[in-house]
Amino acid sequence: MADKLTAVKGMNDILPPDSARWEALEGTVREVMQLHAYRNIRTPIVEPTALFVRGLGEVTDIVEKEMYSFEDRLNGEQLTLRPESTAGVVRAVVEHNMLYEGGKRLYYMGPMFRHERPQRGRYRQFHQIGAEALGFGGPEVDAELILLAQALWQRLGLQDVRLELNSLGQPPERQQHRAALIAYFEQHADQLDEDAKRRLHSNPLRILDSKNPAMKVLNEGAPRLLDFLGAESLAHFNAVKAMLDANGVTYTINPRLVRGMDYYNLTVFEFITEHLGSQGTICGGGRYDYLIQEVGGKPAPAVGWALGVERVLELLKEQGALSAQWVPDVYAIVPDAQALPQVSATLQTLRRLGVSAQLHAPSGAAEGMGSMKSQFKKADASGAHFALVFGADELAQGQVTVKSLRDGQGAQRTEELAQITHWGLTLQSKT
Repeated sequence: MADKLTAVKGMNDILPPDSARWEALEGTVREVMQLHAYRNIRTPIVEPTALFVRGLGEVTDIVEKEMYSFEDRLNGEQLTLRPESTAGVVRAVVEHNMLYEGGKRLYYMGPMFRHERPQRGRYRQFHQIGAEALGFGGPEVDAELILLAQALWQRLGLQDVRLELNSLGQPPERQQHRAALIAYFEQHADQLDEDAKRRLHSNPLRILDSKNPAMKVLNEGAPRLLDFLGAESLAHFNAVKAMLDANGVTYTINPRLVRGMDYYNLTVFEFITEHLGSQGTICGGGRYDYLIQEVGGKPAPAVGWALGVERVLELLKEQGALSAQWVPDVYAIVPDAQALPQVSATLQTLRRLGVSAQLHAPSGAAEGMGSMKSQFKKADASGAHFALVFGADELAQGQVTVKSLRDGQGAQRTEELAQITHWGLTLQSKT
């Protein structure tokens, strides 16, 4: 016997019935996105490595440590499994000149890949859902994206999620802040960890994003970027806060919030929970007005966010929300295999009416159809609302027995197959 093959560590199978929760989340996202006039975009899983190096920044954990990159054996091109989707969405918008007729509101769903140590809520293949508004420069769209996420939490029934806000200002303001940061950290060089020492002169803002608890106190005392913002940046930030206030959105200002990519400017935000340990950020994003130009497009503003699907589902599961499990409307019980052609045709008619139907099928051809008792046992285990019994006597009279499996009494009735369009709809309407 050949050795048993298993999935790559940190790349997980999503199996029924758990996959029903994924489908329910995705369905809710589509509804909320439609209400906010966001349209779906789907980009490749593999992109040129240069897209992420230029877009995310060379001195970031993702580019330095986490990307799955390889050389295409056909042409030597350097390629990468996408570690996030914003850069790919921007590349697609630029490549297809999507902003020619004005701004675009887009959303996506799909797997991302980062080479890191798997842990709860953090996997090598993980999934994100994101919303991006490209070609809009006003603070009202920053607020719109945050309100979109809030609407999603409310629709899902998600609780105990807090919003943190900050502003990274504009490049000249960050340059002033950068100089102040370097001077501050140089004064405390003996307290810097190895990552901080390496980034001190290349990207000191990333030091504030350190996950090392030993750096927390030092970072708390570092110069605040908010103190370096000019009038326009402050006005933008205040306008975002005013719109959130008008909508009753609670938030806190976190001057250390910088996010993990270099492309952000002005507004940045995260939605955080205390229920998932160290992986508490379930959604984050902000404004990235310079990324479109960075990947070769004409300068245009943009803002967006991404949520971690696994983390959101973990939180929903813990809170007992979004309990979804797919079950068929009907289960077909067939005592005699000779009736299968007629049964199959009947089930197809029901499916066209919108009734989900499962046909009893034995595991081996030599077993026959199995006893009525065993078939009813499987019908009950399927979760179906009704059993359709295609007995020889019923079929001889052009009939089928409809037996309720969920009313606690097992009520049953006989229906005419010729009238399936009329009674078939009642099976679907009771699910």
